[in-house]
Amino acid sequence: MNSQKIGICGIGAVTAYGWGREVLWDGLFSGKSAATLEGGYGENCDEMAWVAKVPDGGNPVDGRGRFARAMRASAREAIADAEVRGWRPGRRVGLLHAVVLGEVDLWRELYRERHSVKAREYLALMPSTPMSTFMQEYGFHGPAMNVSAMCASGNAGMLTAKAWLDAGIVDDVVFVATDLSLVPENVLHFVRLGVAITDTEPLDACRPFQEGSRGFCMGEAAVSFVLSRNADRPYARTLGGAMSHDAHHVTSIDMGLDHVRGCFRDALSNAGVPASAVRYLNAHGPGTKQCDHAEATMLEELFSADTGIYSVKPLVGHCQGAASAVETAVAALGYDRGVLPAPPVVAPGHPQLLNGRTPVEDGLTVKSSLGMGGHNSAVVLAPPA
Repeated sequence: MNSQKIGICGIGAVTAYGWGREVLWDGLFSGKSAATLEGGYGENCDEMAWVAKVPDGGNPVDGRGRFARAMRASAREAIADAEVRGWRPGRRVGLLHAVVLGEVDLWRELYRERHSVKAREYLALMPSTPMSTFMQEYGFHGPAMNVSAMCASGNAGMLTAKAWLDAGIVDDVVFVATDLSLVPENVLHFVRLGVAITDTEPLDACRPFQEGSRGFCMGEAAVSFVLSRNADRPYARTLGGAMSHDAHHVTSIDMGLDHVRGCFRDALSNAGVPASAVRYLNAHGPGTKQCDHAEATMLEELFSADTGIYSVKPLVGHCQGAASAVETAVAALGYDRGVLPAPPVVAPGHPQLLNGRTPVEDGLTVKSSLGMGGHNSAVVLAPPA
C-alpha cells in the first residue's frame, strides 16, 4: 500500500466538442454527443459515418498534423491552468505521453500520396518528436516517455506518473494522452470487428449498461494533466490503482473475470481504501456486451448498492488511447464543480446507472479501463480535500 496522494492540479483538453477544457465541459453538460456525420468512410470511402472527430485548429507552428497540435495545445492549457491554481514547477518535471497511434493523418498521406518527405518532416512523424519539442519549449529536464496499453493507456500513464512521483524520480509530471486516429481505414476495421457503430446516432447506438446497446461511436481527443504533490487547489487526488492482463485473447475479455476482479481488488488495496468508500464507478463502458457485463459484475460484487456507475462514451465517443484520460478529466472536473455530466439514459438499464446531470456526493471514484487485448486497469480518485 502507498498512501501518498497525488494532486491533479491542471487540466487541458482537445476533443470533438472543440479546443479547450471549458468547451469539453459545456459539451458534456449539453447532454448531446460530440459526434457528427462525416463523409469518406465505409468499404469504398464513399459513405457517411457518425464519428467524434477533433476539428481542425491549434497552432501551425506546432506541426502540420492535428496530432502534434492537439497534444501541445492540451498540455499548454493544463500547465497554464495549474499555474493559475498555485502550482509552480519543481526542478525535475517529467513528461508522460499515452499514445497508441501517432500522426495517423500524416503517415496516411505519406504512404498514399507523397511517398517521400524531407528528413525534418519525417522526424515530425516520430512519437518522440512532439515530446522533445515540448520539453524544449518549457525547459523541462525530467524523464520523457511514451506509454501504450491500448484503450487502457490513459490509466497506464496515470499510474506510471504516480509511480515516478512516489519514487522521487520527479517533482512533477505533465501527463498527456493523445489519440487522433479516425482515418477511414482505422474506423472500417473497428466496424469489421463488430464493436464500432457508424450508421446510427451515438446515443441510440452506444447505451452502456442499457438494453439495446450495439457498441460505440469512435472518438478522438488529447487530454493533459499536471500531477504534483505540491498542489494548492487540486481538482482531485490520485490515491493509487492497479493493472493486470488476461493473457487470453487479442480482442475478447476472459469471461471468467478472474484478472479483472483481481485488478479492481489490487487497486483498492494499493490505494489503501475499502470498497465501501467508493461512491462512483467511472466505467470504461463502451457499450459492448463483454465490457458492460464485466464492469457491471464488478459493481455488483465489490461495491455497495449506493455506488453509481456511468460512462461518457455516448457523448465523447471511444477515444481509444486517450479514452480513460478524457474520463478521468470528467471525474476530476466533476469533483471541482459539484456535478457529473453523465449521459441521459435512453433505455431500460442497470439500476445503479446515473441518468444525466448528477450532483456529486462525498466519496471515491474508481476509474476503470479495459483495453483491447486483455489490458485491465483501475485508478482510485478522491475529492481534493
